[in-house]
Amino acid sequence: MERLSIVRGDITTQTVDAIVNAANSSLQGGSGVDGAIHRRAGPELAEAGRRLGGCRTGEARITPGFRLPARFVIHTVGPVWRGGEYGEHDLLASCYRACFALAATHDVRTIAFPSISTGIYRFPLDQAVPIALREIAAALQQRPELAEVRVICFEEAVYAAYHGELATFKQRAEYLSGS
Repeated sequence: MERLSIVRGDITTQTVDAIVNAANSSLQGGSGVDGAIHRRAGPELAEAGRRLGGCRTGEARITPGFRLPARFVIHTVGPVWRGGEYGEHDLLASCYRACFALAATHDVRTIAFPSISTGIYRFPLDQAVPIALREIAAALQQRPELAEVRVICFEEAVYAAYHGELATFKQRAEYLSGS
């Protein structure tokens, strides 16, 4: 997990190969991180999204970063929380896997994620964060060429949740490895 960092900040300022957009299914911009990314990237991003024809929940699409410091934007549509009985956990995990699959096919070595689905889509942080860290850890293990994965947390509560879960995650890993 030494290639993972949790950062408090603005994902639109990250100088990485790709940033992940917690997008809506139209890929046309919206509120929260999606709107911020679209504003910073410029109108070309919406046009590129239009050409892709949308994206289903749990899947991902890639576009250039346009005016962003990142080369690419990987758009993924996270699940809207409906109580946890509609496959939300699996769909959220699928978002991360789909993003890493696209990253692999586009030679992305550094990638920054927001906290997918925990804003307007209301996925509970205490359930979303372990899923995110599990999928990130799996990708780091499977892809040694990934130099860095960042989780960018705009809000303090999200930052604290990721830091707390990361500490628990590391303790579990040390226990299982016998260290």
